[in-house]
Amino acid sequence: MEPVVANSIPLSPPALDRVLIFDTTLRDGEQSPGATLNGEEKLTIARQLARLGADIIEAGFPFASPGDFEAVQKIAEEVGTEAGPTICGLARATRRDIETAAQALAPAAKGRIHTFIATSDIHMQYKLRKTRAEVLATVAEMVALAASLIPDVEFSPEDAGRSDPEFLYQVLETAIRAGAKTVNIPDTVGYTMPEEFGRIIRGIRENVLNASDAVISVHGHDDLGVAVANFLEAIKNGARQVECTINGIGERAGNASLEEIVMALHVRRPYFNPYFGLPVESEKPLTNIVTPEIYRTSRMVSNLTGMLVQPNKAIVGANAFSHESGIHQDGVLKHRQTYEIMDAQTIGLQTNSIVLGKLSGRNAFRTRLQELGFELSEQELNKAFVRFKELADKKKEISDLDLEAIVNDEIRQIPELFRLERVQVSCGDREIPTATVTVLTPAGEELTDAAVGTGPVDAVYEAINRLVQVPNRLIEYSVQSVTAGIDAIGEVTIRLYHQGLGKTFSGHAANTDIIVASANAYVNALNRLYFALSSEPASASQREAATQKV
Repeated sequence: MEPVVANSIPLSPPALDRVLIFDTTLRDGEQSPGATLNGEEKLTIARQLARLGADIIEAGFPFASPGDFEAVQKIAEEVGTEAGPTICGLARATRRDIETAAQALAPAAKGRIHTFIATSDIHMQYKLRKTRAEVLATVAEMVALAASLIPDVEFSPEDAGRSDPEFLYQVLETAIRAGAKTVNIPDTVGYTMPEEFGRIIRGIRENVLNASDAVISVHGHDDLGVAVANFLEAIKNGARQVECTINGIGERAGNASLEEIVMALHVRRPYFNPYFGLPVESEKPLTNIVTPEIYRTSRMVSNLTGMLVQPNKAIVGANAFSHESGIHQDGVLKHRQTYEIMDAQTIGLQTNSIVLGKLSGRNAFRTRLQELGFELSEQELNKAFVRFKELADKKKEISDLDLEAIVNDEIRQIPELFRLERVQVSCGDREIPTATVTVLTPAGEELTDAAVGTGPVDAVYEAINRLVQVPNRLIEYSVQSVTAGIDAIGEVTIRLYHQGLGKTFSGHAANTDIIVASANAYVNALNRLYFALSSEPASASQREAATQKV
């Protein structure tokens, strides 16, 4: 049965027959505990998001800190080219926020200011301490200010899902009249159900008089596990931009997952086509995303943020294309579509073919990395090639996944303060686990110490702590095998918590020796923590800004 589409209600302009993908991995995704990225890491991800085909990249919150300002400015300059994506910066509905965002976005060929203010009664009463009239006046003034600085302005009524609909319509009409070209409807606390969310979008199209002058966007969190379902329902009701993150990372339970939304629209195109005014059989893509870049982007974000992808995660999880049941295996062998609704290669997941060996040269290594989508600087290539040669001496067969692991490990931009020089352990079922560790300090001093622990990794961490002397609490330690086999590369991700800063810091490393990987991951996290402790503290206004959400 074909879906019923109310053609009498105008769609967002121009009459979009596709969905704009607004990626907020670098802003909202970075709010995941422990997922803080430095400027170089943000730039690396932004370049990949451009290759992925994201229409808009929300690069950060420029007023939140000098580091965020610099990162947004750098991304605007290097990624925000004429042929590249629109680069967006978040700003509260205040003059200083908006002017700072405009300054950071100035180098971009296509910049966008995304400004917001809360519109639910509970937020206005207890957080803003403003009346409805005051909020309306702020919206009119601040959206107009943003539009005078950068023509492309997006406005978000924070906590729209819990706002009074009639007041919400007033706010949106005011924002569009003041110059907003996109109005974004956030489900800030992940409370709304799909049918409700669809009704909100439909209500906006029916009741906001100038709704057809702006693109309707949606933003949502996954607290109840329905963020993607909410977005798909919103799309059916006329939303033509979705704000999402790679792997669904983000605050609390995360954001709507980019790869799930994109692949739902790709795989179920005949179902969604009528909602875009397209024939059911149309093969026109419903997004501009280059789907073979999805898996690579997922891996990069996972490695750089230290946020592991759960094995049963839709689309990009390790088990997404695996079959253990005998019935399923038999069916797939006879005809793949019996139990697979998409081809793994559609998202860029390649087979573990042998691509290089110990006799392969630098040029072959560079060429293969380019084929895999890696664009490395000369310095990064040198470091990665050394790691490749070391791996080739240990592993007889090297796969694309192995190459991705070592390259992602080497291009991580960790502050090089403490450096692990050597680690040696002694353990067994009748021995006390003991570790001897040598660390090079930021002052260039080489220190060695030994410690015992409940196991070899614990002993290594105890020894490192004695040398580094940076108070912390280990709150997560995880190991993941990149490929199968006894000589597989192991990826270690750890998280440390610092009581004084109230923050979590992640570390990640890959090695065929899991003890070495564990030690390097720990030092990586400690370097992030040490760097944060030694950096200039943010001003009170910046700390306040950093806690604001959409």
